[in-house]
Amino acid sequence: MLLPFRLSLFYAAYFLILGIQLPFWPVWLESRGLSAGEIGTVLAVALWVRIVTIPVAGVVVDRTGNRRTALILLSAAALAASLLYLPADGFVPILLVTVLMSAGFSPIMNIGDNLTLLVARAHRLDYGRMRLWGSVSFIAAASLGGIVVADSRPETVLHLLIGAMALTALSCWLAPKPPPRGPAGEGAPLRTSRIAALLRDPGFLLFLGATSAVQSSHAVYYAFGTLHWRGLGHSEAVIGGLWAEGVIAEILLFAFGGAATARLGPARLLVLAGLAALVRWAGTAVAESVPVLALLQVLHGMTFGAAHLAAMQYIAKAVPIDRSATAQALYGALATGMGTALAMMLAGAAYAGLGAAAYHAMAALGLAGAVFALLLASRGRQDEVRAADA
Repeated sequence: MLLPFRLSLFYAAYFLILGIQLPFWPVWLESRGLSAGEIGTVLAVALWVRIVTIPVAGVVVDRTGNRRTALILLSAAALAASLLYLPADGFVPILLVTVLMSAGFSPIMNIGDNLTLLVARAHRLDYGRMRLWGSVSFIAAASLGGIVVADSRPETVLHLLIGAMALTALSCWLAPKPPPRGPAGEGAPLRTSRIAALLRDPGFLLFLGATSAVQSSHAVYYAFGTLHWRGLGHSEAVIGGLWAEGVIAEILLFAFGGAATARLGPARLLVLAGLAALVRWAGTAVAESVPVLALLQVLHGMTFGAAHLAAMQYIAKAVPIDRSATAQALYGALATGMGTALAMMLAGAAYAGLGAAAYHAMAALGLAGAVFALLLASRGRQDEVRAADA
């Protein structure tokens, strides 16, 4: 019983940070005098740091096997960096602190997930039941955080973030050690030849293009969704509820959509995710009432959840086992890292100049993702025909 509890605590603590950060961090940044463009840059820099630190941390951990030690050191560094936000004032100081914070914080989830999967496999635990507490924690933070922030100053956002980071550091210290490493295969760094082979594969490049476009289409929502809804006159409690609703839709898809998504396959699932992004962001650009916004938020289950499931399916089905870890790293660094970072920088400039109309640019990204996915599906059908002829 202690192992599931300790790992569940890790997910609950980690997603508590995201439940505070994603909806309300732009509010704190704005309170410190940052413009819309500067907020977009700060959020984008955190993603650029992720592109570097996640692969580096992964290689180091794979070679040493010290997953729990890495979690303790990284979470302690992130907690120390978060305290530097207290005196930081102005764009440049906040940007520098963000670089330090992101360097420690970004690899934590990947290493924690890896540790959980190893422990779950060794002790026959249900990974999903432990990971579920992360989603529950996010919903609680987004909903209750909206109520707390509404009755307090924006500085409360930072205090809540530091508290959640402290709880995450504690959960990393309480995390179990991984099972002993196998005699062979583990501890080897990623091979450049494997990376090159994947990047020469047209199908894999289409996959990266589709997933990057769909996931990056969330940039304006992540950076300015709360500010936009506040500008429409909605309360912090309503805004927190809208954020929570999106996560609930995602959870429902993960919990009950497995059979349907498996039948569709990764390419067609990505097409649906891209089209859902087109509808969601085009609608969000003009919607103002809570019922319409709530209806559009249901599509988060498709724009994020379906795209993520499609990515996992593609790597499992289309990539050889000896390259699957490399494919996962490239997906994390390029599709959800670099792509989102570029989109976040675009989001800052677009929102500063266009306001809510910036969501139309995100709708265009969703459409681009659907087009890439259609090309991927077409290529898959051609491969099936050639295999049948052979």
